[in-house]
Amino acid sequence: MDVVVLNGPNLGRLGTRQVDIYGVTSYAELVELCVGTGKELGLDVEVRQTDGEHEMLAWLHEAADSATPVVLNPGAWSHYSYAVRDACAMLRAPLVEVHISNIHAREEFRHHSVISAVATGVICGLGVDGYRLALQHLARRAR
Repeated sequence: MDVVVLNGPNLGRLGTRQVDIYGVTSYAELVELCVGTGKELGLDVEVRQTDGEHEMLAWLHEAADSATPVVLNPGAWSHYSYAVRDACAMLRAPLVEVHISNIHAREEFRHHSVISAVATGVICGLGVDGYRLALQHLARRAR
């Protein structure tokens, strides 16, 4: 089964950006974690990151058209992007929303995600381990 892991703004800076919140795992290490976990689970995982909302929308449309499951860390778009939310609502396969930090324990504007209502499930606050858990969930659903 193909799965796409999509990461939004600033996630390419993992390992150097606010390590007290996001940890020391680099983006390259995150990609390695996702692809390796996918192989262990029999999934073909492709990992992408963009700071451009238009590019994220195109990727979500592509996943909707191909009925590909998505693991999505929308970053800051979680809190205000109705365009990303609407693209997620078009998905025909499961969507797992992932946040490295616990958005509910941070600034108030981060407490609400417009994406969550259209997601199959949400994982937050477990660091990059949340990606592994999301992939495990998708693999179990496929059986």
